[in-house]
Amino acid sequence: MQPGLYIVATPIGSLRDMTLRALDTLKAADLILCEDTRVTAKLLSHYGIRKPTLSYNDHNGKERRPKIMAMLQEGKCLALVSDAGTPLISDPGYKLAREVVERGFYITALPGASSVLAGLCLSGLPTDRFFFAGFLPAKKEACRKEVAALAAVPATLIFFESARRLPETLALLNEGLGNRPAAVARELTKLYEETRRGALQELQAHYEKTGAPKGEVVIVIAPPEKAAISDADIETKLRFLLVSHSVKEAATILAEQTGRPRKEIYALALKLK
Repeated sequence: MQPGLYIVATPIGSLRDMTLRALDTLKAADLILCEDTRVTAKLLSHYGIRKPTLSYNDHNGKERRPKIMAMLQEGKCLALVSDAGTPLISDPGYKLAREVVERGFYITALPGASSVLAGLCLSGLPTDRFFFAGFLPAKKEACRKEVAALAAVPATLIFFESARRLPETLALLNEGLGNRPAAVARELTKLYEETRRGALQELQAHYEKTGAPKGEVVIVIAPPEKAAISDADIETKLRFLLVSHSVKEAATILAEQTGRPRKEIYALALKLK
């Protein structure tokens, strides 16, 4: 392998969700950087991989990075894994990757399992545009502010949440976003995988009644409904677009943004032009 840092996705549940390329890389690496060496040891043991490991996490990252840079300078091949799924997604690998890039060392990513994408695919909600918001703040007021800031994002929202906080978080999301269609996916790729779909209010009531479920949880929420737009607004937007776009381009863009018939907007654009 070329010396450098290899960002390796690992399973989020089923150990069979490990790519052949990921296995080859872990077998060939000089050292495997792990979020928790004990967790990674189970994966390596399952596949009969015997390689030295070193913990790299939020607590020791600053201290470990100089040592890691020195190994890369020596021409070592290092693999970075998280406890589950794709590294850097809600885990400490970002700062390491950034420094590797800044110093000009080789870096590549081996894609694989991701609970973000698995939850999105299973939700039955729009997948053409999505926003991953990670974990919401633990304190209620900070959480309310974060949810309020996300309310107008024109995309499907995806959150991570601990199972024990699920009922409370659904209540705050319902309060801040309105009763949008949503899905709660848990235990993804595992034996008891479950995706429950419904309006936020319905999901909130279910988990308040049954109590917090077990397992890792992904919450997926539909984007806000497009607000009705007036003819005057359409004309204003068209005038702006026609400064730098053709009639055809302007009509296409605005039709996609507003949901209005393209033919109708095209006729107005011609008139304005």
